[in-house]
Amino acid sequence: MKKNLRSPLESLLLFCLFVSTTHIASVSCLNSEGLTLLSLLKHLEKVPKEVTSTWKPNSSPSATPCNWFGITCDDSNNVASLNFTRSDVSGQLGPEIGDLRSLQILDLSTNTFSGTIPSTLGNCTKLLYLDLSENEFTGKIPNTLGDLKSVADLYLYVNYLTGELPESLFRIPALQTFSVEYNNLTGSIPESIGEAKELLDLRMFENRFSGNIPESIGNCSKLEVVYLHKNELVGSLPESFNRLENLTELFLGNNSLTGPVRLGSTNCKNLVGLELSYNNFEGVVPPELGNCSNLDGVVIVSGNLSGTIPASLGMLKKLTVINLSENRLSGSIPEEIGNCSSLKMLKLNNNQLGGEIPSSLGKLKKLESLELFENRFSGEIPIEVWKIQSLAQLLVYQNNLTGELPLEMTSLKHLKKVTLFENGFYGEIPSSLGVHSSLEEIDFINNKLTGEIPPNLCHGKKLTVLNLGSNHLHGKIPTSIGHCKSIERFILRENNLSGLLPEFSQDHSVSFLDFNSNGFEGPIPRSFGSSRNLSSINLSRNKLTGEIPSELGNLLSLGYLNLSRNLLEGPLPPHLSNCVSLERFDVGFNKLNGSVPSSYNTLKGLATLVLSENRFSGGIPSFLPELVKLSDLQLARNAFGGEIPSSVGSLQNLIYGLDLSGNGLTGELPDSLRRLLKLTRVNVSNNKLTGSLSVLGNLTSLLHADVSNNQFTGPIPEKLKNQLSSDPSSFSGNPNLCIPRSFLISNNSEMSYCVDQSRRGKSGLSTWKIVLISVLSSLFVLVLVLALVFFVCLRGRRRGPEEKPKKDAYVFTEEPAPSQLLNKVLAATDNLNEKHIIGRGAHGIVYRASLGSGEVYAVKRLVFASHIRANQSMMREIETIGKVRHRNLIKLEGFWLRKEDGLMLYRYMPRGSLYDVLHGVSPKEDVLEWSARYNIALGVAHGLAYLHYDCHPPIVHRDIKPENILMDSDLEPHIGDFGLARLLDGSTVSTATVTGTTGYIAPENAFKTVRGRESDVYSYGVVLLELVTRKRAVDKSFPDSTDIVSWVRSMLSNSSVDDMVSTIIDPVLVEELLDSDLREQIVEVTELALSCTERDPVKRPTMREVVKVLCDAQGLGRCSSGSVR
Repeated sequence: MKKNLRSPLESLLLFCLFVSTTHIASVSCLNSEGLTLLSLLKHLEKVPKEVTSTWKPNSSPSATPCNWFGITCDDSNNVASLNFTRSDVSGQLGPEIGDLRSLQILDLSTNTFSGTIPSTLGNCTKLLYLDLSENEFTGKIPNTLGDLKSVADLYLYVNYLTGELPESLFRIPALQTFSVEYNNLTGSIPESIGEAKELLDLRMFENRFSGNIPESIGNCSKLEVVYLHKNELVGSLPESFNRLENLTELFLGNNSLTGPVRLGSTNCKNLVGLELSYNNFEGVVPPELGNCSNLDGVVIVSGNLSGTIPASLGMLKKLTVINLSENRLSGSIPEEIGNCSSLKMLKLNNNQLGGEIPSSLGKLKKLESLELFENRFSGEIPIEVWKIQSLAQLLVYQNNLTGELPLEMTSLKHLKKVTLFENGFYGEIPSSLGVHSSLEEIDFINNKLTGEIPPNLCHGKKLTVLNLGSNHLHGKIPTSIGHCKSIERFILRENNLSGLLPEFSQDHSVSFLDFNSNGFEGPIPRSFGSSRNLSSINLSRNKLTGEIPSELGNLLSLGYLNLSRNLLEGPLPPHLSNCVSLERFDVGFNKLNGSVPSSYNTLKGLATLVLSENRFSGGIPSFLPELVKLSDLQLARNAFGGEIPSSVGSLQNLIYGLDLSGNGLTGELPDSLRRLLKLTRVNVSNNKLTGSLSVLGNLTSLLHADVSNNQFTGPIPEKLKNQLSSDPSSFSGNPNLCIPRSFLISNNSEMSYCVDQSRRGKSGLSTWKIVLISVLSSLFVLVLVLALVFFVCLRGRRRGPEEKPKKDAYVFTEEPAPSQLLNKVLAATDNLNEKHIIGRGAHGIVYRASLGSGEVYAVKRLVFASHIRANQSMMREIETIGKVRHRNLIKLEGFWLRKEDGLMLYRYMPRGSLYDVLHGVSPKEDVLEWSARYNIALGVAHGLAYLHYDCHPPIVHRDIKPENILMDSDLEPHIGDFGLARLLDGSTVSTATVTGTTGYIAPENAFKTVRGRESDVYSYGVVLLELVTRKRAVDKSFPDSTDIVSWVRSMLSNSSVDDMVSTIIDPVLVEELLDSDLREQIVEVTELALSCTERDPVKRPTMREVVKVLCDAQGLGRCSSGSVR
């Protein structure tokens, strides 16, 4: 038998095969590094099939892992590289990695490794390249990585690493690339960074590093790239940056850096990219940047920079991007910018730049985007700019630009986006606009453009935004525009357009449609229901007729539907109940009828429901409580009948209003209304309601309630006490309402005091005793009166007609015990101690007197000159002032004349004066929306009209200003100090003649003191301008110490009020200008203010005319001089 001879290698392979088949550990089949790799494999949860098929003890005939997937060995068969990049590996990196002592490359990037980086990795001292980026490593970076003295490239970016950077990392002598961006690293940048002499690329952005950038960074002389943006770094820029001659990119944006920008030394020749946005620098754009001849981009957005744009930027021929937007730059654009021949983007928006746009920009033949919006540029856009053929974006909105749109703009083949809104452009839009380009966005809102809508705007079929609102366009919507399927935002509001509304196809992209305030006629197209993307429709203030199409119910994304102020008829379509996303539904002021469909209970997201001024009938819809998000419900002036359902009390999110006025409602206010704790306004006037108002007393947020013209009975709730004083008309027309005696207010209304039933019949006195006591009491009072008359006459004969009283003389008050009230006032103010002073004015000092039980008064102390004392003329003046009753005039509660002064008692106004509300140092909650300002303007006008025309004799105020207009807790204005100018002429210590206040004095009264009603009108006009602009009458921001009238007229000198109101308006109101109704009202009020401040008194309106203008602007009914109280 022949022997079977085998080589030693064959024997080893057989042995390994035997071991593997008998599940004995394969220790002897692999070298140590192969075993280490198998140990690392145990920590992995998921590996590619290439790993499972090759990482085996028997997969290599050489007993080494050199042929395994991802493994490369050196000449000694030691593992030199482990590369799992983008291999879909998950799990953890085991500590065994430190046993691969010959490892030079470790690349585990773009996988899902988790857990911490093992500290044993520092044992791999031969590593040249370490990449653990784009994984899910957590924890701190181990200090031991600093032992990798040969590592040139260290990538740890896009992980979840935390903690501070070890100082040792920057002591790696070979380190060239350090990349840890997109982690959660904290702490400061180590000072040791200056020891990384070979460092070329530093990327640490998108972390939470804090502290200063070390000056030592300037020692990294080879640095080319520095990305430190989006951290929390503070302090100034290190001057050592200027030593980095090789620096090509410096990105430091989105930090909190301060101080000046000191960059641009002669060492910046290699700098290509500079990004310093969103910091809080001081000073200017450094002119030295002109030395950085290779700069490609300068981006410093919102860096708090001021000053002018340096002309030296024009030296940078390679510059493609200049973005200095959202700073505080002023001055004009340097002509030299036109020399930046490579410029593609120029963004200077949101600054304070002005002057004209330089024609030299026309030399920028590569310019693609010009963004100059929200500045103060004036004049026309140079024709040279309109000829830049590469131009794709022109954004110059919210400036003071004028001129016509030239024909040259129609030749710009690359033009996609043109936004010119809120300027003064006029004339017609070129009819061929769009023929040669693929326009995507056109926004010309709020200009003075005329003519018709060009038919070719959508010629390229890419138009997504068409906004031509608030112009003077006329004619019909071109068929081609109506059929433009790409339009998403379609806004034509506030023009003079007419004709029928366009038909929309099923695949139309329109989502936002606003055609309000035009003259469109005919029915609402049923095809609107095919445009399933529609989320907002505003067709209000047109002449639309017919019924509301039921097809609108197909618009499942519809959130806003306003069809108000048209001529629509018929019932509400039940199919609208499918619009479950609807939040605002307004069909007020139409001719709609029928009942509200019960299917509308599906509109769970509805916040505003306006059905007012229609012909709806039936009961208040029973499903309303299911609309749990309703915050405003207006059902006024319809034909609703029956009782108010108790379920209305379930609408606990009602905030802005519940208006059921002008219907035929009967019964009592349901007790459930007390649950409406957020409700601020309720109006149930002009119905047939009965019963008590007690439920309103529980509405803790209620600011105003109108219950007039019903059949309510019983006492007015304590909650409405202040309203009774300020607006008694809101309770009128209820003959059986009464005022509780506990209110302690004067009764100036048609109502009587309530009878205290609890005291009737409990005294035990018989009827004849009561009569006898009454008769005797009357006789006793009569005797006292006769005795007092006799005593006064006797003293009068002894003293003579002009003798002064020697004791305190009481003039009048409605309190039953005047001297007792005076004592209370003096006690509450510690005998008029200065610590109670709340104001000083031309007519005296004002003190705050808190008498307890919620009674707070303002006490004005008038100090008379020595030659003035009480006389009959003064008494008559005081009595006249005391008898004036109006909701917008401060009521004089009492007056005492003493030896050296007089005390006038008023109700304390908790919000202070209009000056406090407009110009206070810390105006608390006084954001002051336009509706509040309008109500203030109207209230003051009512008060002045009453003084001028309804008082006998008429009263001229002579010092109208915000300080003399006091505000109650509901921001209702009350004019104070009326009549005092005439009363105190020549009588006060402080002045001999009262001539008004600088800034409010009419021109004709500048050098005389006799003032008529026209001067009050002028002063009122100044107050109106303050309400619109929130600037003082003489404001430090005005040039050359001009006043507000001159400033406004100069701002509007080149344009109409409608065009320029956005430039003078209080910035807080800018967003409200987007509401066309409010914008129209603001414009009308501004025009009224200018009319009131005409230099010629004859041209000014009367206050009655002012009231009518304001009422017409709002469509209000309260257009008399106001209610007497």
